[in-house]
Order: sequence, then C-alpha cells, then structure tokens
Amino acid sequence: MRIKPPFVLTVAALALAACSTPDAPAPANTLIVARAAAAPTLDGNGSDAAWAAAKPLTIDLEDGANFAGGKGETKATLKSVVAGDMIYFLIQYADPTESVQRGPYQKQADGSWVKLKDPKDKGGDDNVYYEDKWAMIWNINMPDFAAKGCGVTCHLDQGKPYGNKYATKPGEFGDIWHAKGARTTAPWGLVDDQYLDATRYDAKTQPNAGRKNEPGGPDYRPFNLVGGKPEFMHKDGKAANAGGTYWIKDGDQVPFDDSKFKPGDEVASYLALQLKGDRGDIRISSKWANGQWTHEVARKLVTGSQFDVQFNDMSKAYAFGFAAFDNAQVRHAMNYDTLKLVFAK
Repeated sequence: MRIKPPFVLTVAALALAACSTPDAPAPANTLIVARAAAAPTLDGNGSDAAWAAAKPLTIDLEDGANFAGGKGETKATLKSVVAGDMIYFLIQYADPTESVQRGPYQKQADGSWVKLKDPKDKGGDDNVYYEDKWAMIWNINMPDFAAKGCGVTCHLDQGKPYGNKYATKPGEFGDIWHAKGARTTAPWGLVDDQYLDATRYDAKTQPNAGRKNEPGGPDYRPFNLVGGKPEFMHKDGKAANAGGTYWIKDGDQVPFDDSKFKPGDEVASYLALQLKGDRGDIRISSKWANGQWTHEVARKLVTGSQFDVQFNDMSKAYAFGFAAFDNAQVRHAMNYDTLKLVFAK
C-alpha cells in the first residue's frame, strides 16, 4: 500500500468555503453538510428531496480486492444533511456484484456438510465467501489524523493483510463506522459502531491492535456443525441460495432439519445479533441495484459517548476516511486524501 501526499486545508479556509454560494463548487476533498427542511427517509433509495440540495463529494477508491474487472477500484459519492438533532449520509459507489455469501455451509453430494472458504485464505483474508462492507473512520482527538488523514492509523505487516490500525499516542481516539452487509446492515439495519485507540499489535494478546468494539455487542455468533450438520437453520426452512438468507437473525433460528435440503444447498453459519447501546446507535438502509450500492445512514449529532465523534460544533472541520470492501474481509479499496466534513452556514 502506498501513502499519497495528504491534502490539507485549514479550518478557517474550510469554514470560509462552506459559506460560499450554493452554486459554487465544494472545496476539494470536503463534504459539506446541508440543512434539510425534512429528514430523508431511510429506505435505500436516495431519492428524497433532502439529498437534492446537498453538494456531492466524489472520491476515488483504489488498491482493494475485486470490484470492476478485479482491479480493486471504484468511485464513491457522499452527501450529508442535518435535520433536527440528526446527521444523515448518502453513500453510493459502484460494485458489480451484491455479495452476502459469508462462509455458508453447503450440502455435498454424499449428504455431508462443509463450510465454504476462500482456498487462498491463509487466515483472516477471505475474498470469495464473504460480504460487501464499507467503513468510515472519524478523528476524535488525533492531531496527526487531522493534518494527514486516516493513513496515519494504518500499520502494515502486522499479522494480517493491510496490517492493523492504531492511534499514535495513548489517550487518542478515532470513531469507526463499519457497515457489515450480511451481519449488521441487512439483518438489523445497523452500522457496527466501533472505535480506535493506541493499543499496539501483539499476536497473542492484541491481534486487532487499536480496533475495538464499543459496549453493546457482539454483532454475530458463529455456530458449528453438530453431528456433521449445522446446529441451526432459519425457521422458514429455505436454503440461502434458493430464496433464503445467508444469515439468521437471532430469534429466527430453529433446530436443523437435514431432510429439507438437497446437495448443493447452502445455509447460514452464524446468528446475526442485534447491536445495542453505544455500539448500535447508527441506523442504515441499503440497496444494491444495477451495479451500485446506495446506503442511507443516520446518527444523532451528539451521542455523549467517549468513543463517538461528536458533531457539536458546526464551525469546526471534522476529518474522516472512507473505504469500501467488495466481498473482502480486509482488502478494502481506499481513498488516500485527507477528507473533511464541514457544516454549511
């Protein structure tokens, strides 16, 4: 992964730019939050009148897995509006396939069941049987991030492809919004709200380094084969590849009935659990159509959590990063610039 020269604007310059006329182009790498008369409806359509008044920020994403032509590249367009005490985001990007086939069990010709896995995956790097995701990381109090962008939190060659994330100094935090298509987004309409601190990588004690989960999880629970068969199935009895789902919402599971499935059928391998409290305070509705994902996201401007970015000063610039995953566990397509969010005056 290469780190490109950061694009830096002062807060004063950004604030001045945000005061420009509605027809003026937005400053480079800056997402301007418009005021909406009415909140957009979270339905994954992106057709609400509120979005028409918001300036789009279009960014290039690169160096990921999959995406068009297997080049790991796409473009994302972001919009944002505020209504009442809520902030909303419209996130759209090209993705040739809708991927939700996360590690399913498949019935074999001899009646046995196996879990499907990327044959090239040597640990934490599945790019075949996974899910579509996206992630945003917001600066809370990291000076390096504010000046140079989210690349300062990335540290390569530490236990996994694309390395690990952590802040520079103890006491520094970032807010991670991680939309997991087949675990949190589709089943529950939630983004996994995580955070970043300065914990260093240790293979035995801190394999995820600074990336941490906020209180209110977990987001899912895998289940095993019991007596050679999956422990649970969805109560509708449908195969995931024949009208069912590749997840089971907690509460929809029933004991597995092997007689309902034929060779080639696939079923879920995990329960999708509902996030609560701090970890479940970001709502989302998503739709994939004609090679494009559309996500509508909502969160309170101010949550009061120490692990969340607080949009409590509308004269301030908020630094963030954005990445998208096309059926990839960790190999995200990313933007290397310093992105900023400012509120229109």
